[in-house]
Amino acid sequence: MGQPDERWLGLSETARLLGVHPSTVRAWADSGKLPVHRTAGGHRRFLRTEIERWEADRGSRASEAQIVIENVIGRIRLELPRLQNQRWYRKLRETERAAYREESRRLLQQVGRFIGVAADEAAEEAAQIGQDYARISLQANMTLIEAVEAFLFFRSFLMESIFSLSEVQAAQSWDQMRREASRFADLVLIALIEVYQRA
Repeated sequence: MGQPDERWLGLSETARLLGVHPSTVRAWADSGKLPVHRTAGGHRRFLRTEIERWEADRGSRASEAQIVIENVIGRIRLELPRLQNQRWYRKLRETERAAYREESRRLLQQVGRFIGVAADEAAEEAAQIGQDYARISLQANMTLIEAVEAFLFFRSFLMESIFSLSEVQAAQSWDQMRREASRFADLVLIALIEVYQRA
């Protein structure tokens, strides 16, 4: 039996490589934004080198987003005492706090990845993050209001960082980044609320 050809990736493998949800990869491929090949059976296959090159081409936008990410992380570290005084934060056990930190990192990474991407393509990833925030909040027995407060606490750091950087750098792209990050965060929040409504 032959070895699998590692040059070719399936949908899930490509999603892991890019750090996005498989449905996002599907949407990008189907809209022609991501290079894709079809098997005789109609399955999507991705050539690793094409995906890596595609991701590298997005690098300049990612560098702006990386500045925001580092700024947000720095702000959160400075505000740790204020975070620990939040009612919702005190409800979290250490494992849930770790899960919240992980989701917050994921949100930052995805905001960086989705700057310049149409909102409908970002919606699936934003929904997944919102659902994960809701799951963690429900496990901690947070009310909907507490879960929203927790998300807004973190979101404020994100938006303040983009705003302060846009003032300093005064670039058109920062204004666009602020709008797109705000839209992505809105989609996350809506998904969080929807999960609570169903719970």
